[in-house]
Amino acid sequence: MIVNLSETQPEELDSYDLCIVGSGPAGGTIAKELADSGLRICVLESGQRKPTAYGDKLREVRSEGLFIKEYSRERVLGGASTTWAGLSSPLDPVDLEARPWIQSGGWPLSGDDLRPYYAQAAERYRFPDPSAYEAGGFSELKATGAYKPTWKRLEEKVFLAASKPQNFAKECSSIYEDGQVDLFLDATVLRLEGKQGNSSVDSLQIVNRAGQQFHLRAECFVLATGGIENARLLLLSTDQNQAGLGNEHDQVGRYFMNHPKNYCGILHLHQPVEELPYYFGCIRNDFAGYAGLRLSDQVQRDNKLVNSYVRFEPLFAWSDNQGIEALVLFVKRSQLFLRAFISRNKGKVITLRDYSETGDDSELQNARKNFATYLGLIGTVLINLPSVLKYLYFRLMPGAVPKIKRVRLRNFMEMEPDPDNRVVLAEETDVNGQPLPLVNSRCTDLDQRSLIELHSALEEELAATGLGRLETPLAKIDPWPITQDASHHVGTTRMGTDPTSSVVNPQQRIHAVDNVYLAGASVFPTSGCANPTMTIVALSIRLAEELRRSLTKESRTESA
Repeated sequence: MIVNLSETQPEELDSYDLCIVGSGPAGGTIAKELADSGLRICVLESGQRKPTAYGDKLREVRSEGLFIKEYSRERVLGGASTTWAGLSSPLDPVDLEARPWIQSGGWPLSGDDLRPYYAQAAERYRFPDPSAYEAGGFSELKATGAYKPTWKRLEEKVFLAASKPQNFAKECSSIYEDGQVDLFLDATVLRLEGKQGNSSVDSLQIVNRAGQQFHLRAECFVLATGGIENARLLLLSTDQNQAGLGNEHDQVGRYFMNHPKNYCGILHLHQPVEELPYYFGCIRNDFAGYAGLRLSDQVQRDNKLVNSYVRFEPLFAWSDNQGIEALVLFVKRSQLFLRAFISRNKGKVITLRDYSETGDDSELQNARKNFATYLGLIGTVLINLPSVLKYLYFRLMPGAVPKIKRVRLRNFMEMEPDPDNRVVLAEETDVNGQPLPLVNSRCTDLDQRSLIELHSALEEELAATGLGRLETPLAKIDPWPITQDASHHVGTTRMGTDPTSSVVNPQQRIHAVDNVYLAGASVFPTSGCANPTMTIVALSIRLAEELRRSLTKESRTESA
């Protein structure tokens, strides 16, 4: 059943066994995993099937320090998966460890705990198989390049994106259309409700775009609304605790992390390079990918650093040309041309000819589009036609290979979990009269030192390999240049065993609340340097297993 609350009269809605708030990668995965459980399940989505003006207003956020992009907080069926480019990678072993030099006890899960769930994410949600990230996977392409360097202090880290990125509105559409799970659209949750002194939540207060309010009861609730909104909803829910639901120890909203990114550093190659697909990026079969470079786990431990990485982006004559970015966008969105191109080159390694072909899209590609915008993009292609034609020649002409002389570094930082980086409630309010989220986040000295150390090691090892000379001003530049939002909002309701330093337990249930679970990157104790969506889906499969056990057990007990 799919119900649009804009077309429903205000009244008490049906009661459910499980209510999931949010339809993105976390909420959609949990719903799909439990669709055959026999439980009565509903999913609440604040937006509609397509973006609306009202939904866009609900994306509003305030930020101090690192700027937060509104389009990273989509209010639409499928959530932020409707705009992401699909890039993913598993966490590294050091990410899960207790690292005494940062304010984290590590994850209460090990790599062995996560491994089977990464495999299931690949099997059921089109992520790469975990073996693709390991020796003998994508790394086989290293042998096809002009250089095959070996590293001492550095390690390669593989990132892959499906050529057709997962959109969780489409990945999960069958469970809503077949009536296995009820979907409520235009259902914005205002707060969770319960009686003071009780250890469980009774219902949700919901509003639609007309301002009509509803209440929905359930035995169990899952918040899967993103790293900012999960914390905001708990802070707004004050029936049982004036400081916010689950906030007995002032932990809700703290330890916000992102992956600040930007360009800094140029590699001047000693000899021009034609092909280096493993490092520069390529498409192989149904995935685009590349290998970045990070400091090894042991080097990080020895020097008390966090886990940042850099990727190589070759500089072509047409790099950063918006006409080419617009053309690549049209090809990606059409899918017809992209699938035809990949099919024609099936089994071949297609070397990338522009960074916008990878799974890390530009601002132009990510920005919201309408008919007028697309007309403008056509104009952008035509205005830049000489560069576009040059790009197309080297992209489509067999044997046409540009010689690459310079490569720039794109930097992606891990942020240490700092309690002063946090989500709080702003004085300003949204269209529903609710306080907006205010995100305070800045890079710490440790964050910056870790990336500087990576540049230093890279400069030394590139010279030793004979590949080239790295020009990097990172250690001297002021203000700090790596400040772009990666739209990875992590850590505000972190997972742990100690209620005084975390919000949810290892099963992702709020410590002090019996029937509310949190899903998504908000539960990550640390962020690593990997794009988080593959881990979000893996953890959501794991949480669905926990809910299946606990809720079906309760159902059997009640019926006995």
